[in-house]
Amino acid sequence: MSDNCFRVVEHFVSINGEGRRAGQLAYFIRFAGCNLKCEYCDTKWANEQDVAFENYTGELLFDMITNSGVKNITLTGGEPLLQPGMKELLEEFRRSRNINFEIETNGSIDIEPFFSKREDFIEDNVSFTLDYKTGASGMEKSMCLHNYEIVRNNDTVKFVVGSFQDLESAKDVIERYHLIEKGCGIFLSPCFGKIEPKQIVDYMVEKKLNEVNIQLQLHKYIWDPDMKGV
Repeated sequence: MSDNCFRVVEHFVSINGEGRRAGQLAYFIRFAGCNLKCEYCDTKWANEQDVAFENYTGELLFDMITNSGVKNITLTGGEPLLQPGMKELLEEFRRSRNINFEIETNGSIDIEPFFSKREDFIEDNVSFTLDYKTGASGMEKSMCLHNYEIVRNNDTVKFVVGSFQDLESAKDVIERYHLIEKGCGIFLSPCFGKIEPKQIVDYMVEKKLNEVNIQLQLHKYIWDPDMKGV
């Protein structure tokens, strides 16, 4: 197990509010710090330099996960891939084939170094939910475009959209990088207060966006949108 310590701001059991396992139980581990400043970020508090955190060893994280009794684990932030030792930690997690590990990453960091080099299993139990930051975020120029070339069929690409222009940008990325053909999950989510879900559906109908999903963040409907630990 990695000797690195990981900066954790909170951990809790809830449901996945989005992604392929939306509605299912998940154990969330939120790491401190991010390299982007998205305009719509709903966890800005976790990205502040003075945010309170606790240091956890990889061994302790693994024990917490196995003791939780939950089979879906979501590593989020902040930006989890900024944590020193994350590559080695994910390799250790891959030993637990009965647990699904999902990494929520912001699209600015090359995910390829975090892929497994092992060839003794068909599908990796560590998957990436990869953002593509559209114009609504103010961070589109920070995207690592190589990620969308190498995304795998067990990974997910998520677009938070706030305008017709964002929808056009998402469609361009989907087509340019052949995301549908790659078989990855593809989700369009509305930026709250910027666009109505119906507008996204209308766009999907008009453009015949088969195998693309609209998704609302379940946790923001079940709990207060600003509530932590859910």
